[in-house]
Amino acid sequence: MSEPHRKSHHSNTARIVGFWAGIIAFALTLVFGSLDSEHTEVSRMAAVALLMAIWWITDAIPLAATALLPLLLYPTLGIMTGKETAPVYFNYIIFLFIGGFLIALAMERWNLHRRIALMIIGLFGSRPSQLVLGFMIATAFLSMWISNTATSIMMLAIGIAIIQQAEDAFGAHKTRNLSLALLLGIAYSASIGGLATLVGTPPNLALVRIFALSFPQAEAAGYEINFGQWMLLGVPLMLIMLAAVWLILTRLLFRSGDDLTLDPQTIRKERDQLGRMSYEEKMVAVVFATTALLWIFRKKLEVGAVVIPGWSDALPFGKYIDDGTIAIGMAIVLFCIPSRRREEGDEENSHRTLLDTGVFAKLPWHIILLFGGGFALASGFKNSGLSEWIGQHFAGMEGAPEWLLVGAVTGGITFLTELTSNTATTEMILPILASIASAAKIHPLVLMVPAALAASCAFMMPVATPPNAIVFASGRIRIADMVKAGLIINLISIIVVTAIFLLLGPAVFQIDPDTLPDWAKASAASP
Repeated sequence: MSEPHRKSHHSNTARIVGFWAGIIAFALTLVFGSLDSEHTEVSRMAAVALLMAIWWITDAIPLAATALLPLLLYPTLGIMTGKETAPVYFNYIIFLFIGGFLIALAMERWNLHRRIALMIIGLFGSRPSQLVLGFMIATAFLSMWISNTATSIMMLAIGIAIIQQAEDAFGAHKTRNLSLALLLGIAYSASIGGLATLVGTPPNLALVRIFALSFPQAEAAGYEINFGQWMLLGVPLMLIMLAAVWLILTRLLFRSGDDLTLDPQTIRKERDQLGRMSYEEKMVAVVFATTALLWIFRKKLEVGAVVIPGWSDALPFGKYIDDGTIAIGMAIVLFCIPSRRREEGDEENSHRTLLDTGVFAKLPWHIILLFGGGFALASGFKNSGLSEWIGQHFAGMEGAPEWLLVGAVTGGITFLTELTSNTATTEMILPILASIASAAKIHPLVLMVPAALAASCAFMMPVATPPNAIVFASGRIRIADMVKAGLIINLISIIVVTAIFLLLGPAVFQIDPDTLPDWAKASAASP
């Protein structure tokens, strides 16, 4: 959830209440809490977790500021030293995010993302349902790699141009269903596209790092979640969700008349305005494509009986390379390739290289700090023994049906993130789910992966995600329309995420759902 979109009076009241509720809960737990009399640090960590959870949920202070609390409270309360806490905030996942974001900014700077979008839309017909499908596919593809906020803003501008052309030709009343389907399709597909890749949305990256922090023995055993592996699950899930949302919007809720055919020249004119593909665009496209291929094929991929060897395995020190290494390496390439564009008096369009110093000011440092706060929270759970304490109290879940556990987690997270930050929610919940999985003696990813996916599936409320807020701000969508469509899609997403994970998850992540891996047992036993 984006902070600028939550400025109502009700939100301000909730912030004030949340601020004091967090402090009171923190103080009461600290003074009267006795979760484990032999290990008092468990209660102290629970107090910190409660404070952060309440402040994150209510947005009492900026989310990134709440994320900094462990740097103050862990040393003060004897949970972890300052020297131990600080490095947790920066790691290879952070650099994967930074590198990926720099590449995305290069695509935006040289307008490559707009050319890709218009090219994809142009492949589809000019009938309303075909047009909506083209917009959704283009939006989802871009959101796999770049910010869903930037994607939504760009696609909204193109979509409004199409809608205005339709209104001029057929009237506002006749084109209302097209307008609703197109705008909601842009918003929803921006979120759905993020499911497909690790860099598509922050909860996916949070999962990878919190999993590593919760189960440090997994990496030693050679078990990791890598980019290509994630896509084996994420891409099918994205495609099924896109198809379901498209059918709901264009066939069930907002069906347009068959006689409503738009002029294909509109898209062609938009594309012609870009002119020929520049040298800079071509270079960024090459770097982008190379980065994606390096990410996807870094580690061995197993698709049924087909095994595709990973390129890093062929290198002398390939085991030292991770997805963050690739992201930063290819971002550095963009700082090295010279630009041929030289326009006097226009500093904005005059660059020595494809990326320059100014790009660092555009990095979302608040999200980076939010990541770090979540990682610190997970480390605190592990180091204080709170993870073990939670696990002991959920041991009774052993033997519960897998579909019920996955469905309950998916449903709970989906509706919780309608009103809370999906990144903050994921970072609060994942350490707890890791503990519950260990106690129930099931593979941790059975609960953690669906939770991360569900965090990106909030479609009901304008405040749920930046894409929802952006299209709602266009003034062409009533909140009732978004809630009606979003509720149906929320329910479908719970079913689809649960079903796809249960069908593909075990094969993709080498999961025996009913068995707790040895590395998880070893991690649970270690302090």
